[in-house]
Amino acid sequence: MPQMSPLMWFSLFILFSITMIMFNQMNFFSFKPHTINSTKKMMTKMKNQTWKW
Repeated sequence: MPQMSPLMWFSLFILFSITMIMFNQMNFFSFKPHTINSTKKMMTKMKNQTWKW
């Protein structure tokens, strides 16, 4: 059974590492974050500031 040289293992590791990094970057940049409108933010701020003594 043939064995792989250390340089071949290293190149295989580099290949899988680059593949994993590219896959993670594609997943990260493919989703657009959900933004909250500024009017909704103001409404929640106003709701939180009402005091009932």
